[in-house]
Amino acid sequence: MSELMRVGVIGAGAMGQGIVQVSLQGGMPVVLYDAKDGGAEAGRDMVIGRLDRQVEKGRLDAGEVEAMKGRLHLAADLSALAECDAVIEAVFEDIGVKHEVFKALEAVVRDDCILASNTSSIPIASIARVLEHPGRVAGMHFFNPVPLMRLVEIIRSPATEDWVAEKLTLLGEAMGRTPVTVKDAPGFLVNLGGRAYTTEALHIVQEGVATVAEVDAVMRDCGHFRMGPFELMDLTGVDVNYPVSLIVHEQYNYDPRLRTTTMHKALFDAGRYGRKTQIGNYRYDTKGKAIDPPSPDHETDATPAEAVYVAAGAEVFDDLFAGAKILASDDGASPIVAALFGEDCSTFAAREGIDHRRLVAIDVTGDISGRMTIMTAPGADPAARDAVAASLAKAGRKVTAIKDSPGFIGQRMRGMIGNLGCEMAQIDIADPASIDLAMRLGLNYPMGPLEIIDDLGCDVAWRIMTNIQDITGDPRYRPSLWLRRRAQLGLSAVTPN
Repeated sequence: MSELMRVGVIGAGAMGQGIVQVSLQGGMPVVLYDAKDGGAEAGRDMVIGRLDRQVEKGRLDAGEVEAMKGRLHLAADLSALAECDAVIEAVFEDIGVKHEVFKALEAVVRDDCILASNTSSIPIASIARVLEHPGRVAGMHFFNPVPLMRLVEIIRSPATEDWVAEKLTLLGEAMGRTPVTVKDAPGFLVNLGGRAYTTEALHIVQEGVATVAEVDAVMRDCGHFRMGPFELMDLTGVDVNYPVSLIVHEQYNYDPRLRTTTMHKALFDAGRYGRKTQIGNYRYDTKGKAIDPPSPDHETDATPAEAVYVAAGAEVFDDLFAGAKILASDDGASPIVAALFGEDCSTFAAREGIDHRRLVAIDVTGDISGRMTIMTAPGADPAARDAVAASLAKAGRKVTAIKDSPGFIGQRMRGMIGNLGCEMAQIDIADPASIDLAMRLGLNYPMGPLEIIDDLGCDVAWRIMTNIQDITGDPRYRPSLWLRRRAQLGLSAVTPN
């Protein structure tokens, strides 16, 4: 049914053009309208230009593209959309403008025409409330650039009828997208779930734990993220991600888990937006390449440790310190190593009554084959740190050395991402499998947030988050009930309620 649907698109900007293109490639006839004089014509020309380039590159057949061109029609006014089966609005993120568009549409389209909004931030219910038939309104949120990003969020407001969501799902599939049904809530799924990656990184740097380069390196090498959080922030633009962070935080009643930092605000206020201004968290040349980025590696010419005392995590360190003697008890001189989960060195040393000056904690979560993170307490002996770093480097690993922090970098970051995913499952933003799928497709995450929890282990993830909350006293780190219950019962994070 969906391949025969006649699709209307309102707004010929970048998103509207993308929606037109995937609709044409999906076999649908498309009617394009833009209120700006010449806007529809300019949008059509951009779409046709991109399709022609695909033919030149051998990715599309010339005959197919000619057929697509024949299915694209321009509308002089909204009345030309009267026979459409579905109309997708892609205009400014202004509730007043959207109300005008949807009320005008309702006056001209058939009663069974679906009205969808590509909004990324405005609740669908608030758009639909001005209409006589709000049940046929839903969100159809694409991601930029539309032809390359496979995900589309199908957003159901409390009034959206089942047949509307079902037909939009079929339409999305016909466009070659992967639809995920999402609850109508602030930020929907991806824009909500994506908050943890950047905001926790900002907290780590603002606390003086690590540098932006160190955080990025750990998340790339140990977490397998395609870009570090600060690289990503500079790519999308601080002028985009800072306001979105404020909006989502406010709309979730200032939940501390969504709180950003004064460092984020300072970048925004200074106009340091990232690549577009050639300075953000890094400096860039005119082509967007980082200029002299600082090294995240801790380099030392120290001699590898000849002996270490393992205070926690003996089974892990047998392999990591194969060239050193593993002491059965503390000799009062050798480095003390420990695998910590959500704790910092200070807390561990005080609880265990060991010498914090020789303590070197090591993060053993994530991929530690190419990079490892170590941390030390205030007043630590640099010689102990460097001897441990040299031992790890001897095996070909890069080492990142940070200040004392409950949860290091990787544990904090992955824990926060996973915990927010758990909370989204708890409040029924979408089902667990859809949450993971959407975050992988929408943000190119190596794993979905619930998959990250399972990778850590539910019990370990709960322990990490509980320890961080206890040490900091910050409700930002409180574990979701979804995580707590599955950890207590020994279940996977994707286990439904």
